[in-house]
Amino acid sequence: MDLSEIRGKYTTKGLDIPDLDKDPVKQFETWFQDAINEQMPEPNAMMLATVGKDMMPSVRAVLLKTFDEKGFVFFTNYKSKKARQIEENPKASSLFSWIPMERQIKIEGSIEKISTADSLKYFLSRPKGSQIGAWVSHQSSIITSRSLLEQKFDEIKRKFVKGEVPFPDFWGGYIIKPVRIEFWQGGQDRLHDRFLYEKDEQGSWTITRLAP
Repeated sequence: MDLSEIRGKYTTKGLDIPDLDKDPVKQFETWFQDAINEQMPEPNAMMLATVGKDMMPSVRAVLLKTFDEKGFVFFTNYKSKKARQIEENPKASSLFSWIPMERQIKIEGSIEKISTADSLKYFLSRPKGSQIGAWVSHQSSIITSRSLLEQKFDEIKRKFVKGEVPFPDFWGGYIIKPVRIEFWQGGQDRLHDRFLYEKDEQGSWTITRLAP
């Protein structure tokens, strides 16, 4: 299969430093709201890359559930492959890709678990089916068929049909605390605009332009 002729045309007006907020989290919020307004599918989906002690990178899509000046939070099973890699190497990179808008955002930083109280608060806000799903899947483990998952789901659903689903101690949130955030805007003739925010030792952010 020859992919050499697959080419997108970027037509967005150029971006410059004065167009950006000095705070990368506020700039992220602006672009994230734009993605919502443009009705991007799953605008909070982000690619999450981690590397364990075997030095083999692994990437998957997760859903951003909250963010602020402290960092970016997602939720997962604490016994999953990503969790094992995070324990071995508590650093991560994530990517938001909104290609129809000709935009990408890359976030790099340290990663750690959020508090149990915050994880519980989010768990209680989830639909009951999602709560049950957290109990059913031993994420990243080998299974022989989907029917086993469905049987387990039905068992737990019947078990808690008249009561609340308890909070699983093997499930919760992680926060990526960024040290670098890059904003990418597509440009004509592949002259894309890239701006990198980097946090210094005092916690202040600097902005530099990168070559496309």
